[in-house]
Amino acid sequence: MSGIIAQNTLDNSGLIKSPAGGGAWNFIKKLTASTSADLSFVDGTDDVVLDSTYKEYVFTFNNMHPDNNAPQFSFQGNASGGSGYNETITSTAVRAYHYEADTLAELGYATGRDQAQGTAFQDLTTFGVSDGNDSGLSGYLHLFNPSSTTFVKHFMSRVYSAYDSADPIPTDSYCSGYFNTTSAIDEIQFKFASGNIDAGDICLYGITT
Repeated sequence: MSGIIAQNTLDNSGLIKSPAGGGAWNFIKKLTASTSADLSFVDGTDDVVLDSTYKEYVFTFNNMHPDNNAPQFSFQGNASGGSGYNETITSTAVRAYHYEADTLAELGYATGRDQAQGTAFQDLTTFGVSDGNDSGLSGYLHLFNPSSTTFVKHFMSRVYSAYDSADPIPTDSYCSGYFNTTSAIDEIQFKFASGNIDAGDICLYGITT
């Protein structure tokens, strides 16, 4: 069987089977923002599963809207038993953008949006996100085998956002990297660099291979 199971088409409905014989997407948890400082997924809390149950997890972002103009959207993790959301990350970032007025388009490395053994929140957007009424961001983050106690924890993301300047800039941002720890990662937090998450939701899925 391939495609989306007819009875399970909503993002909170449970099971979605990937096409071409791929694994199933198992819905775990949906968090909805309403002037929220952050959205945090903590294994074992409020029905969140982020452990050895799955070797791959996916977070989907749906119309995340900041309450002030041009902050970056970012994430960090905690190792099991840790706190502070300050794990060591090495990452890289690339972006493609095309001005709404068709005055400039570019594909290139996003200088300053990566980390080299840094402990800051990792930016998933490469320009700040507009707080315009019709703007925001959507996308996803893959986290691989976070419960491993042998390997570092790889991640990759793709996020579309709009930066509201004199000439709006729709941007496609790619980020990948790893948490440089062999401890299990069992907590993930998302937030804007400043202000609150005005609206939007994040869904967590576990991928059955």
